[in-house]
Amino acid sequence: MLTGLLFALCATVLNSGAGLLQSAAAQQTSSRTHLALRPMYLAGLLVDGLGWICTVVALRHLPVFAVQAALGLSIALTAVATWGLYGVRLRVVDRVGVGACVLGLGVVAGSAGGEAPADFSGTAIVVLASGVAALAVAAIAVWRLSAAWPLSFIAGLGFGGTSLAVRAVHVAPDAGFDVGQLAGQPATYLIGLYWVIGITCYSRALAIGSLAGVTAVFSVTEVIAPGLVGIVLLGDPIRSGWIVPFAAGLVVAVAGVVALANAPTPPTVHRRRRHVR
Repeated sequence: MLTGLLFALCATVLNSGAGLLQSAAAQQTSSRTHLALRPMYLAGLLVDGLGWICTVVALRHLPVFAVQAALGLSIALTAVATWGLYGVRLRVVDRVGVGACVLGLGVVAGSAGGEAPADFSGTAIVVLASGVAALAVAAIAVWRLSAAWPLSFIAGLGFGGTSLAVRAVHVAPDAGFDVGQLAGQPATYLIGLYWVIGITCYSRALAIGSLAGVTAVFSVTEVIAPGLVGIVLLGDPIRSGWIVPFAAGLVVAVAGVVALANAPTPPTVHRRRRHVR
């Protein structure tokens, strides 16, 4: 369990750094094509990939909701870095929102039981496949909206689905890294599909919204949705006597997201928007 927690925390730091790099690149261009070629954006993808590797290791040791809750703590790191990079002082309600997210997600992570994660069933694979199709349709529907939160929400579901798909991949303990075995499983391809949806929606959200607000919606969505799916479909264990704290943690985290939904936008974003118009 300690191994999983350590790797989850490493992933948290890396994900926060990746978000900052991608946000800086997104605010310097209004073209999605140019964004994909910017060195800072590519560096962000590399750091994000390292974070994903740490997440994969953590998911082999901990329930989905515990790993996702640890990743959600990146909102605190992102908020602090945003103040330093952009000179944006968040309002009191924004600071309370950050605290609520950290507190709520911390309680959720602490609610994890110590048993080994369960295996996915065929029904769960069907649910995941249906989910990726629904997310693709939703992403197309909200792509041109001026509000960032719908894209942040879909991005959170996308990366959350990636974590669930990682858990759905069956790897025998003594089989080692077998490319043929991985290529023969539907879950392997679902990982890629969910990741593409997550990264494209996240990048678009960063281009039109504030980093703090986007990260808040993204982080808590990434925790709650896959965490509940893991509990229902996988039987991911909640520590004995912690059901009420687990539920309370979710409520507090969601309240934090609501508070951060209208966080101040960095000035560079406003300048770029006026230029585009």
